[in-house]
Amino acid sequence: MNIHVGTTDQPLDAAAALEFCAAPGHGAVDLFIGRVRDFNQGKPVLGVSYDLHEALCRNVFRELAEETVAQWGSDTRLWLTHRHGRLDVGEASVIAAASSPHRDEAFRACRQLVEQMKHRAPIWKQEHYTDGDSEWVQGHALCSHG
Repeated sequence: MNIHVGTTDQPLDAAAALEFCAAPGHGAVDLFIGRVRDFNQGKPVLGVSYDLHEALCRNVFRELAEETVAQWGSDTRLWLTHRHGRLDVGEASVIAAASSPHRDEAFRACRQLVEQMKHRAPIWKQEHYTDGDSEWVQGHALCSHG
């Protein structure tokens, strides 16, 4: 299969994503790395905590990847992994990669995978601010933290 999906509480490995997506007939690999930023919603951020349902998340990731392959071609290779737990500013929270024979398909496949993950995956983010406050960021509608 040309699809790798997963969740982890360990640092993400961009080199592993690139290696997985490498194929002799592919002239393009697009790599997306989402990182924790230091400022959001008008507040300085110390870090974030990601909460997710691991089994459900992997199932959703696989479904998204299969839809993406169906859209952009059966030889498309895809990688999608997301961190969970506490992450500091600058740490990678998600890595998505797509490869295909041509760059346009790789760009579009990677973007589709990331955008659909943001809308459909059961992942919730709590931001921790420098003033000591924290709040759950509005995200997936499956449930909410309150």
